[in-house]
Parts: sequence; structure tokens; C-alpha cells
Amino acid sequence: MAGNVPPVADERDGLLRFLEQQRYVLKVAAHGLTDEQARSTPTNSALSVGGLVKHVATTEDGWLDIILKLPQKPFGDAMADYAAGYRLGEDETLEGVLARYDEVAARTAEVIAGIEDLGQPVPVPKGVPWYPQDVEAWSVRWVLLHLIEETARHAGHADIIREHVDGGTAIPLMAAVEGWPETAWVKPWQAAATPA
Repeated sequence: MAGNVPPVADERDGLLRFLEQQRYVLKVAAHGLTDEQARSTPTNSALSVGGLVKHVATTEDGWLDIILKLPQKPFGDAMADYAAGYRLGEDETLEGVLARYDEVAARTAEVIAGIEDLGQPVPVPKGVPWYPQDVEAWSVRWVLLHLIEETARHAGHADIIREHVDGGTAIPLMAAVEGWPETAWVKPWQAAATPA
């Protein structure tokens, strides 16, 4: 059934497929938007659909760097980029951030495939206020669960923002993306006709 993760083979497959599903529904929330619409912040929040896609791509990529124990930016430098990480800049396109998100997803699949034990420790970065200072390490399993949680949270934000942008909601958008036939139950989303 559309909208659901298919049966999974094992824990690793399940974690990756649930993460993939949350990425997918976030991208569905962006379907059919112009760059201007993807930048818009139609609610009291400063969040936009394009900014959320950019943020989750950057966040997931950053977690891969942590898993691989790659050098991290000093926290102060990272904070300078924090707010911009939630915005689709004027020099950025929705198509570009979606393509980057696909690249990050491919990197995640490759990195996780190369890790034999999902219990492998992932050191907790120090000096970052939202990371616990009394925990030395998480596991790769924990990171994947966290990425599912983070992506799902922001997919929900994107659904609400999208509805404010043009009235598009999850099921009609998914029907449009997947080419479902119109039924009494669902009419696939269509872009509003532009005035002549």
C-alpha cells in the first residue's frame, strides 16, 4: 500500500527503509512548489518547506560525519550557519536542495552498508549545548533512530507549512506524485491554474 514501508528483512533494512519513507514524505510535501513558494513562511514560524528539506539534508550528512569520526566544525562556527541552514536562500533552488538530499540519502546507504555492527559506538560531540555532556557515545543504531525521529518531525512541519502555502495536503500530494487515479476518496493534487 502506498504511504507505508514495505515488509523489512531485518533491523538494518527496517531502519533504513523507515528513514527512506520519512525522507519521501518530506519530499512529497515539496511536490509542485515553485522556489518562491518553497521559500515562503506562511505561518508564525520562520520555517519553510525548502528550508526544512535543506536542514534535514545537512543534519543527516552531519550525523554521517560524526559516525565516520570526521573532524567537526567548532560549535561557534556552526552556530553562524545555523539559522541559514533552515532557509532556502535566494541563490538556492528547491530542485537543488532536493538533489542534495538524494545525494545524502545515497551516502547514508553506503556508509551504513559498510558498518558491520549497528551497536558500533558513535562518540558524542563535546561542547554542543544540545548534546548530553555525561554520555560518551551513542550507537549507529541510535543515530539511525534519531534520524528517523528528526526527519519525521520536520516532515510534519512541512505538511503544515505546505497546507498554508497552497492548500496541498499529504494524501492528495502523494496521489499526484505516484499517479493515482482520481476516486471518490482522493483527488490527486493539481497546481492552481494561473490567471491569464
